[in-house]
Amino acid sequence: MTVAGKIEMGRAKPVNTGDLLLGEDWESPDAALDPTISAHRARRGFISLNRSPLARKIIVFNLLALIILVAGVLFLNPFRDSLVIQREKALVTEAQLVANVVSAGQISAGGLPRSLDGIAIGPGLEVFLFDPTGALVAQGVGKERLDLPQEKPRSTVISDLLNTIWSGVSGIVGGSNSQTAPAKGIDLSRNLFAKAVLGETAATTGNGSEGGAIFSVATPVTQGSNVLGVVALSSAEGEINRLVRYEREQILQMFVIALLVSIGLSLVLASTIANPLSDLAAAAELGRERDARKLSPGRIRIPDLAARPDEIGRLSVAMRGMVAALYDRIDANEQFAADVSHEIKNPLASLRSAVGSLRMVKKEEHREKLLDVIDHDVRRLDRLVSDISNASRLDSELVKEEEEEFNLVTTLTNLTEFLGQQAGEKGVEFITDFPSDPIMIHGLEGRLAQVFVNLITNAVSFCDEGDAVRVWARRRENRVLVVVEDTGPGIPEQALTKVFKRFYSDRPATHFGNNSGLGLSISKQIVEAHGGVIWAENIRPTSADPTSDPLGARFVVGLPV
Repeated sequence: MTVAGKIEMGRAKPVNTGDLLLGEDWESPDAALDPTISAHRARRGFISLNRSPLARKIIVFNLLALIILVAGVLFLNPFRDSLVIQREKALVTEAQLVANVVSAGQISAGGLPRSLDGIAIGPGLEVFLFDPTGALVAQGVGKERLDLPQEKPRSTVISDLLNTIWSGVSGIVGGSNSQTAPAKGIDLSRNLFAKAVLGETAATTGNGSEGGAIFSVATPVTQGSNVLGVVALSSAEGEINRLVRYEREQILQMFVIALLVSIGLSLVLASTIANPLSDLAAAAELGRERDARKLSPGRIRIPDLAARPDEIGRLSVAMRGMVAALYDRIDANEQFAADVSHEIKNPLASLRSAVGSLRMVKKEEHREKLLDVIDHDVRRLDRLVSDISNASRLDSELVKEEEEEFNLVTTLTNLTEFLGQQAGEKGVEFITDFPSDPIMIHGLEGRLAQVFVNLITNAVSFCDEGDAVRVWARRRENRVLVVVEDTGPGIPEQALTKVFKRFYSDRPATHFGNNSGLGLSISKQIVEAHGGVIWAENIRPTSADPTSDPLGARFVVGLPV
């Protein structure tokens, strides 16, 4: 069987994706698509965010993680904290060096210098010199050195834009908040004088007029144990903020690049997920028109995505198998309905003829014969309708019933004890051969018992007085074989492939109308529902011509254990 996913009695067989056809010869994945699906693909393009909630979710979730990461980095601001610590340490070191220079100059000049122009300090720094009373003696400003390469201003477009937006939002939400007066380098230095004059090095931070940070350090000028004055250094306003802004700009630039890459990869990922799912959904929805009231006459063609090694490929295979099984079931039901109609017409035609003849005949013996025909046809119809009803309910009943583990040997022993008595009453010898050890299988004991009853009663019905029926079972590795043999006339060669078809019956004329021809078909369905196999063959001598008359018939049932 090459049709993928064909389901018998509620159980799916393995899918052969290469042979899956859904009703027509398979050419290629695109060739099997409905024209509406092809048009849907062409109209959809790469990916449609408006029509794909899944694609939007993929993009949003990918961007959300990236945004949270960048926001966390900017909020925690570890670079600014590191710069502040490093800048304070550098200012302390530089202030101590200046104090040492002033102390050495005081020894040679005999007093505090009145000018600090000869002392090299960093560009933008302010240096103040106080005497022990706190009076400002001298001050100076660091200048750019022309012999060193100058740092070119770097663009901070993104940071400036975000700062402008943040300032606008803060102004609208927070309103006008009172702020402290801006600090100046000289003021910060005077505040540190009290600690420095006692021999300590002190540092502090303030905000300038433009909101930038100003660092100030004060350290004593000592000669031995005497404090001769205080040297204070103040950084230029906003130099830390400028460095932080440059760093943030780099982070934001990388964020923009990562954002674009993430969006692109998300679109690719969404197209590989959402587009195939959209095709599968569109194919499944083609069974109905937009008004959902009129069925489409064409068969549903599910796109073949079996080549994808992921869940979407598995979903495509599963859906194709389900659709194939559905159409197989529909075809089987149509064929079953046609067979039922054909089988019922025969006894109905016989009844119509007998009833018509009954009105015309005059002799009593003729009327009795016609009444017997009518009675026979009515009982045949009743048997036929009952068997058809049982066969039509078999699928759903097999799915609903719970499988259990049971001893097959015990089941066969109980059946053969009862059926052996019936065979003996007909003069048929009944032989059984079962192993002494139990054979445990998992399945529906009642349904399998129905199979063996059908096979044994069929074998007995084809035997005459003096014939024999033998039932035996053997275990073979992971399977068990149950065999029913008889010494009857055997099965015609042309009928070996037909005996399991519905309504097929090849019995003597004396048995006409006593069987519906559904017994072996039902048995085959039950066995295959358990994952087993059943076949029929003739018994022949091993050295005889294969075309010679058979010695009997044999039915073999193989079940997994």
